[in-house]
Amino acid sequence: MLAPGVLMYPVYDPAGSDDDLRVALVELRAGRWSATRNLLSATRSLALRTSRTQVLAVAAAGSDVMDVWLAEESDSYDAQVMRARVFVERALRAHRQQHPAVSEFETRGRHAAQMAAHRAPHDPVPWVCLLALAQIDVHQQRPEHRVPSSEPMLPPGPWQLLGEVHRRDPFNREAFHRILQVLLSRDAPASGGLAAVFDFGRWVASWAPAGSPLLLLPAYAQVEQCRQQMQRGRVHPLWRRQWAEDPLRSYTRNAFHHWFKTTDPSLRSLTDLSHLAYALWAGHQFVEAAQVFTSMEPYATREPWSSVEDQLSGDDTGQELMLRARRESLAYAHRKAPRAGPRP
Repeated sequence: MLAPGVLMYPVYDPAGSDDDLRVALVELRAGRWSATRNLLSATRSLALRTSRTQVLAVAAAGSDVMDVWLAEESDSYDAQVMRARVFVERALRAHRQQHPAVSEFETRGRHAAQMAAHRAPHDPVPWVCLLALAQIDVHQQRPEHRVPSSEPMLPPGPWQLLGEVHRRDPFNREAFHRILQVLLSRDAPASGGLAAVFDFGRWVASWAPAGSPLLLLPAYAQVEQCRQQMQRGRVHPLWRRQWAEDPLRSYTRNAFHHWFKTTDPSLRSLTDLSHLAYALWAGHQFVEAAQVFTSMEPYATREPWSSVEDQLSGDDTGQELMLRARRESLAYAHRKAPRAGPRP
């Protein structure tokens, strides 16, 4: 652990502390796929498989490396599911950029995901891909994207697709975050707007088991509120105070004690850790925040810091705010640390 006064230069790496994933990413960017094949072959955890394929797809989406892999190993299921991942990532990028070919990208992604799901019925990743594509269907034209929810306060959505993932990998982190993005993608009043996002986050956090990163969903919803307020040009002056008040403070403490303190560090998402660190710091829980910051070193993420950064600071990456929060948390924890008593 670095001393509170020592300057930390944050490392922004999508692999975080996952050294095996980092090697595969380097190889992918160089146009080589064998390290990805070996990594996925050795990945037994469904949660880790889901997160690794997502990160790998982001790196591979700008090249044809997955097509090359599939051409050379046409029977490889991992190559097939990675191609589906890449097609979906391209479709989502096209949607964000309002690219005219978004429909074509979406069709390719859907077909590739359905083929993978048919070949490996046990794998949740193809269903996560189909769930991700629901973000593009903002008007819910597809029937599978407007299924009524079993929870009355939530609007219709791709709940059956979420159920397919949940049956294969209960409490799959990405699947529930994809639902969050689906709810955020809708502008129609009937969709519930940001209120539906809060309702969903609190609902999931109320029954997610200990050890699940889904306990952090209320924090993600709160950050999204700030992001939307910034887009409208004004953040409510009392917005940050909510982190120190219930129910948000209780959700944050619950995530700290029942996720951060109980989970295998190798399975923690760097983005989840960063959101928890921010929530604890903003809620004046500095000792706990210091523990989370320390567990991340030397890695960092842009979010949520860039979305909650004070606009007056001129720092649109959030790094200044992150370093300030880390410095304050570690300094407070250092002052509160028990001191050794005098020698007899």
